[in-house]
Amino acid sequence: MRTRKNWITRAETGADIPAIRDINLAAFDTPLEADLVDALRADVSWIDGLSLVSTDEHGKLIGHALLTRCHIDDTPALCLAPVAVLPEYQKTGAGSAAVRAALEAARGLGEHYVAVLGHPAYYPRFGFTRASTHGIGLTIDVPDEAMMAMTLDETHPLPSGTVRYAAPFGI
Repeated sequence: MRTRKNWITRAETGADIPAIRDINLAAFDTPLEADLVDALRADVSWIDGLSLVSTDEHGKLIGHALLTRCHIDDTPALCLAPVAVLPEYQKTGAGSAAVRAALEAARGLGEHYVAVLGHPAYYPRFGFTRASTHGIGLTIDVPDEAMMAMTLDETHPLPSGTVRYAAPFGI
């Protein structure tokens, strides 16, 4: 396996949808994440331009990161989920490239806040911190260190409240 510093990232196109599903099916043990992406794509929480892919130099889709609308109480925010990479390319930077591109795209759209429920050793590299330190929680029990949030603009501190995910998440 090789680590690349310059993965090519871009917003998904309609032609990418089957490959994005394949990436999620390959990256996870069950089809739940692939089904979630499909359900989110059809949901009001979908925001065009915030489903990002990373590709190799030949255009092969390798990784995917998705941001959709959620709320922290009544404040609009984004949820980062899922993030997926083809197994043979995991730990090469393809996932990180897609996440960074998604966060940059969100900044470009004027978004301020992002929440993620994920691995506490992975997401802090992007600026995520423990959500509970900002008074942010969930309606379900999760390990405290796994629920994280970040602001995309330091002039907008994170609000406190309960994260309300889009309906397809079932939370």
